[in-house]
Order: sequence, then structure tokens, then C-alpha cells
Amino acid sequence: MTGNKHFIHETAIVETHNIGDGTRIWAFCNIQKGGTIGADCNICDHCFVEANVVVGDRVTIKNGVSLWDGVVIEDDVFVGPSVVFTNDIRPRSKAHRTEYDRTLVRQGATIGAGVTIVAGNTIGRYAFVGAGAVVTHDVPDFTLCYGNPARLKGYVCRCGERLDFNSDYLDQNTTGTRSVCACGLHFRLDADQVICES
Repeated sequence: MTGNKHFIHETAIVETHNIGDGTRIWAFCNIQKGGTIGADCNICDHCFVEANVVVGDRVTIKNGVSLWDGVVIEDDVFVGPSVVFTNDIRPRSKAHRTEYDRTLVRQGATIGAGVTIVAGNTIGRYAFVGAGAVVTHDVPDFTLCYGNPARLKGYVCRCGERLDFNSDYLDQNTTGTRSVCACGLHFRLDADQVICES
């Protein structure tokens, strides 16, 4: 425990001071100097965070995840166990770059266990990437994607429930169809297949 603001397990190597209040860093983690981790995060066993990584608030990173330079994770993201991030789409041994491809995981997204994310892509707000997927392109907001390569399979609410866009609910005042989640949130699917809260 460091000043009762965050918890660092005795086996973890933590070289950064950029850790928010309430964050817990568990066994055998390695957080390099310069890495930034927000408040109320849970960094589980055997995780690695490189120097130029930014992790937002209330993020859960499960066991065995490495975050390399260029990865940015916004608030409220869930990263499942053994997720693989990359940061160089043309890697070569002993060829060190000064700048790496940026991968962005937007607010509220969920990344299932064992997903591989190719460098340079963005996972949209509240998107849900199913276990074992290989992400080779951007994933739009509020979408459900899975497979190899990951493909659009549907839409999800902020709460994680699947949304049903049925033409019976066509809103005559706007373009597109609407869906109401069991949690009470309303959504509209426009002509460009982009999900919007309404």
C-alpha cells in the first residue's frame, strides 16, 4: 500500500508515479516509468504496461495482458484475460521505431478473452468484441463484433445487452430504425449503419 491511495502487490514492479487513487495492481505486474493508470482501475496478475501507455479511470485489465507504447484505453473499459495488443504493423527484430502505431479503445468498450487487436485500429465507444476475435479494422461505437477477422454481428447497449432493430419500430420523424433496451436507453440506427443514442 502506498499512502493508502492505491494498492500495489509486493511482487509487482511499478516504476511510474502516475497511478490514480483506488487503483489496484496485482501480483507480478510490470508498470514502466512514464505509464499512466487512472483512478479505481484493477490491473490483474501478470500484466505489463509500457512507458507510453495511457489507461483511463475505472478500467479492468484481466490477467496476462501487455499494453505496448501507443495503446490508449479510455474510461470504463474491460479488457479480458490474455488479450493481445500490437503496436507495429511491420515489426522486425532489432529495428526500433521512434513512433508506434496508435491503438485506441474508446469509453465503455468490452474486449473479450483472447482477442488480438492489430495495431492502428480503434475500438468504438461501448463496442463489444467477442472472445477470440482478431480485430483488423476499426470497430464502430455500440457494435458487437467477433470472428477471425472480426466482423459486425449486431449492436449492443451501454449495459451490454444486444439491441434489436426491428423495422416495425420505424420512427417516421427521423431516418432509420429505433431500439429500446430493457435498461430503458433508446437508440437509432441511421442510413450509414452508425448507432446513435436518441
